[in-house]
Amino acid sequence: MLVAAAKALSQILSPPMRSILWRSIGLALILITVLAIGMQRLLNWAATAGGIWAESTIGSDYHTMINVLSWILSIAAGLGVVVGAIFLMPAITSLVASVFVDDVADIVEREHYPAERVGVALPFGLAITEGGKTALLTIAVYLIALPFVFFAGIGFVVFFIATAWLLGREYFELAAMRFRSPADAKAMRKQHAATVFTAGLFIAAFVSIPIVNLATPLFGMAFMVHMHKRLSGPRPELIEPGRVTKMPVA
Repeated sequence: MLVAAAKALSQILSPPMRSILWRSIGLALILITVLAIGMQRLLNWAATAGGIWAESTIGSDYHTMINVLSWILSIAAGLGVVVGAIFLMPAITSLVASVFVDDVADIVEREHYPAERVGVALPFGLAITEGGKTALLTIAVYLIALPFVFFAGIGFVVFFIATAWLLGREYFELAAMRFRSPADAKAMRKQHAATVFTAGLFIAAFVSIPIVNLATPLFGMAFMVHMHKRLSGPRPELIEPGRVTKMPVA
């Protein structure tokens, strides 16, 4: 598993991957910006509406106090958007990964497993659906874990473990579905649930690093391509570069 992670890390900045890296970063930044603007406007609206409701309920004598409170809430909302964007990076990278899954997998498979046939590209709708489901589940987990963040960091632990499970599952199934039906890919993931979850811990750790986490779709997909190959079992046609031996001369 460490070898697979090292291979994935070393390949992120390789020339064939750079174009995908910049495109995935661009898409992630667009999604983060849209999400931040949406959250900011929603929270500001809630603060303004709450202030109007409070003033109409308790009277105009508390106008100044309500304005100060609304101002404090607006600042808190801005900080909350920044924190929320950090926590929602797993959801964002899930969507980005579903767009570039085949681009990354093709490069990894051709470079490290040249003797084996390349996987079949996933239908775009299927990839987006899988990424969307993982993103929604991640957001749900974030909302559930958020209230527990202030209790000795329990929320962070819950979120990290859930992220490992969700991202490990998504990336592994995307890699497996290039060679198997969706049902077979899910069955294989369940059969190797402990291994896939452990691999997911690597991805969860990667996505928790600011700035670096923008490359999560490349690392996660490359990593799980290797994991799928290894869990598929030893086959003579899986010949990696440098592993080909010469036949003895008679």
